[in-house]
Amino acid sequence: MPELPEVETVRRRLLTCLPGLLLREVVVNDWTVSVQTEQELNGYLAGRRVTGLRRRGKYLLVDVGAVEEQAGGASGGPAGGLPPAPGAAGYAGPSVAVVHLRMTGQLVFRPEPGERPPRFLWDLEPATRLHFQDVRRFGRLWAFEPAAEDEFFGSRGMGPEPFGPEFTVAYLRGALRDRRAPLKSFLLDQRRIAGVGNIYADEALFRARLHPLRAAGSVGPREAQRLHAAVLETLQAGIDHEGSSIESFIDPAGQRGSFQEILSVYQRTGEPCRLCGTTIERTVVGGRGTHYCPRCQPRRGGMAPGSRRRLGEIAPPRSAKPADWEAPDR
Repeated sequence: MPELPEVETVRRRLLTCLPGLLLREVVVNDWTVSVQTEQELNGYLAGRRVTGLRRRGKYLLVDVGAVEEQAGGASGGPAGGLPPAPGAAGYAGPSVAVVHLRMTGQLVFRPEPGERPPRFLWDLEPATRLHFQDVRRFGRLWAFEPAAEDEFFGSRGMGPEPFGPEFTVAYLRGALRDRRAPLKSFLLDQRRIAGVGNIYADEALFRARLHPLRAAGSVGPREAQRLHAAVLETLQAGIDHEGSSIESFIDPAGQRGSFQEILSVYQRTGEPCRLCGTTIERTVVGGRGTHYCPRCQPRRGGMAPGSRRRLGEIAPPRSAKPADWEAPDR
């Protein structure tokens, strides 16, 4: 389930090879991947050269330039023998492509043998193809003019970037104030902090020594400082280890991340805590499997409503599929 570190890993990998390539055509094999038609997507993207890659929360942004009438292709004609794509509704200026990997999305150059057809692919020049593989089919693709970017993300109510200037201890304290929801649910709320998902929420709460069922509003000033530092440290560690490949995550070259090798609590139910040796426990918070150390993360301070019932639930066996899948973003 790609979160901020996984998307950042994909961005960094693509940044080494994608800028400067010409996007000849977008081929859509699964119409559910976008609210836009293949023709509309090509109107914004085809015949344009990649100029950069960015990230906002869990979203990957690919910037492309204006339509190129002379791309110097093999035939000497436009875009390697293809006519320049007309801009959407006549638009021929720079555009932005936005990709959300969601649960199982993968952007890869060379799919594994036997892989099902990609939900979409980008035909690039020089001869390269970027495939979007996505078993669960939650991933999405959008394309629009740069001027529409703020409206697009504004409609999703995204909170500040963890590594951005707006995510301060003061901001976090204000966002936590008077909230009765569990801390775990607070961290997963993209309206509060952009990019944190199930894995990194569990790990950050362990680093901060805070119980996942604590009421968010019960967190004190020093605890808020610890939580702020823990979120940044955990996400940075995920980036440094090039993501978590617990299930399906791979980078565009097909390489796995290694953060799963140093996990403290996530999916370690029944195993000893790496710090104190206490058995790691599992509960469910907001429909997500939640892992914690009862000694390092004691039940201290105000607990969220219903926490006693949730703590008393029997966790499913490790072989069962946990109900911690990530609800599709709007």
